[in-house]
Amino acid sequence: MADADTAWPSHGGETGERLRAPDFAVPELGPVAEWPGELKVALDLMLASPQRAFVTWGADYLFFYNDRILEAYRDENARIFGRSYNKSWPQVWEKVGQHFERALGGEAVVRPGLHVQAVRGNGEKVDIRVDLAMTPIRGADGAVLGIFGTSADRTEHYETAEREREARGALEEKTRTLEVVNQAGVAITGERDSARVAQTAVDAGVALIGAKFGAFFYNHVDDDQAEAYMLYALAGAPRSAFEKFPMPRITRLFEPTFAGTGIIRVDDVTLDPRYGDNAPFRGMPEGHLPVRSYLAVPVRTPSGDVIGGLLYGHPEPGRFSEAAEASLVSLAGQAALAMDNARLFEAVERELHRRAQAEEELRVLNEGLEIRVAEAVLEREAVFAALQQAQKMETIGKLTGGVAHDFNNLLQVISGNLQLLARDVQGNDKAERRVANALAGVQRGSKLASQLLAFGRRQPLEPRVLNVGKFLGGMEDMLRRALGEAIAIEVITSGGLWNCQADPTQLENAILNLAINARDAMQGTGKLTIEAANASLDDDYTRQLEDVPPGQYVMLAVTDTGSGIPSEVIEQVFEPFFSTKPEGQGSGLGLSMVYGFVKQSGGHVKLYSEVGHGTTVKLYLPRVRKREEVLVASHETVAMRGGSETILVAEDDPDVQATVVELLTELGYTVLRANDAQSALSVIESGVAIDLLFTDVVMPGALKSPELARLARARLPELAVLFTSGYTENAIVHDGRLDAGVELLSKPYTREQLARKVRAVIEGKRG
Repeated sequence: MADADTAWPSHGGETGERLRAPDFAVPELGPVAEWPGELKVALDLMLASPQRAFVTWGADYLFFYNDRILEAYRDENARIFGRSYNKSWPQVWEKVGQHFERALGGEAVVRPGLHVQAVRGNGEKVDIRVDLAMTPIRGADGAVLGIFGTSADRTEHYETAEREREARGALEEKTRTLEVVNQAGVAITGERDSARVAQTAVDAGVALIGAKFGAFFYNHVDDDQAEAYMLYALAGAPRSAFEKFPMPRITRLFEPTFAGTGIIRVDDVTLDPRYGDNAPFRGMPEGHLPVRSYLAVPVRTPSGDVIGGLLYGHPEPGRFSEAAEASLVSLAGQAALAMDNARLFEAVERELHRRAQAEEELRVLNEGLEIRVAEAVLEREAVFAALQQAQKMETIGKLTGGVAHDFNNLLQVISGNLQLLARDVQGNDKAERRVANALAGVQRGSKLASQLLAFGRRQPLEPRVLNVGKFLGGMEDMLRRALGEAIAIEVITSGGLWNCQADPTQLENAILNLAINARDAMQGTGKLTIEAANASLDDDYTRQLEDVPPGQYVMLAVTDTGSGIPSEVIEQVFEPFFSTKPEGQGSGLGLSMVYGFVKQSGGHVKLYSEVGHGTTVKLYLPRVRKREEVLVASHETVAMRGGSETILVAEDDPDVQATVVELLTELGYTVLRANDAQSALSVIESGVAIDLLFTDVVMPGALKSPELARLARARLPELAVLFTSGYTENAIVHDGRLDAGVELLSKPYTREQLARKVRAVIEGKRG
């Protein structure tokens, strides 16, 4: 440019047009005509440059640029052109200012690969990479007046180089992964110890994916648990870090791994919808190692069986990539194959060991064959003796049942008539006393029949699911009243006591019988200990016992400090009418009743005694996995009163029938009668209104009482049914238990028991 009036070259473009504008001026430099020649020369070179070029002038870095830069960087309203660079773009200046300062200081500056944020013409902000070169502009005296610079866009070049580096890094990582997997494969191939296979796999997985810790959990299923997982190997943390926590369960997060249905990879497990759903922890239990990144793969054999799962964690999110997942799947495959082989080898070793043991046992057996044969003979004799005892008990039970039916009917006639007679002799003290004595005799006879039925396992039971510990707690006051103050009572209940199933009334009678026997053995002074605990009877113990299956039981032990029982009579104490007490002081039916009740309940009785050191009787009742039942109030709590309803009495014994009809009539009821089930059904079919069918269980004829009850209810749905019997056989009692929904009043019964039971059944049906 020769002078100020000379126009800027046409190739100056848009920026040249700005310089040619008559009113264009830079406050620090004045009008264009007054600008230094060195600046004009530099601007002319800059405008003519085919590259992105710029010029800064002076200490304020007044900034000028050509159209090449304008094409790359949007300059809204010429905000920068001719203005101070460092003052207009302070944020950019923080990145590049040091390079400009070096150039203004006289140094030629080349800065390749500089990150710059550009704003495209459409307003889009993009990150680009440029090679920045700057040369000082000097005056005649050599002083630096400004900077001439170029900015070459090398974004594509650097991005290509970056992609190449990433590709090399990925290749190196893949190579490293393959090396680790191969090394692990070599280490576990042929390994015969499954625990070492698991540990090698877990260690390799931590190295592969950069996990903070890893674990292998082994699928372990037993009879008590449908699912169980055992920590088999651990890496990255001490085993003690996991010992205080329970093993994992099938939750939504763990299920795919242990079921073998999928792989779980989560960048942040605390944000996953499957995390925290399951009680009791709602996430990781307190004190667990922190986990954000989570990766788990199933370990499956070639046949598809899930051996377990490899689980890895890291306290930071987003640490596990798809590549990590793929490498872990490969590792899991090798581990599964190796572990399957190791397990097969271990199984072979166990089988060889078992065979060796069997051969050794056979050798020992052959050496002591005579001893074994003798033992087998003794064992057979013991089993035969137990069978004979069981058959004897069964025979006595059948005999007892037949006798009990007639005996209880007889007692019912006597009892009913005595109770009716008692009303006739009211006011006659002598007669009342004799009637009372006679009724007491009936009561003793009834108790005797009941004990015989209990021993013969013919007593109708109404079992409930009980917690024996709570049951004993409810009996303490009764026991203290029965035993007296001179006998100390201690009740011991083990923690975690299982539930059992038994008739609460019969169990109470059994405990009371044992306690009274103990009181008599201690002659009224001593200590009675009642203990309840869980117990298991194994095959060895039950092999020589009749009808006692091995398994889990609730054990109830009653121990006294009494005189004890001589060893020569211990085997007889459960037989009916046998007693160690002096004549006239016991019926000999207490222990036999306890024995029969426990056996009928599916349990076992064991007695331990030593003369001078007391006796322990242990009752074993089978464990049940059911919730404890709340015991409802007895019918004895129902008020004794009569009613105006109509009752049909079906009873084949004319004396019993006459007595019960009169008792019910006195209570205000309208009473119809039938001599057998068929006659009772005819009355019902006649259409007469009946509120209660009161029927004996055992009656002659083709139609049986349970069938009568079913047909009667079909015709009269609101009809209440009450059975009565002195011996139920199998009509309404099965497996020793009263059928569900059956109401029974056992003979002989008192007027009060009859009144309460009838009212309870009628009102219960209405309810």
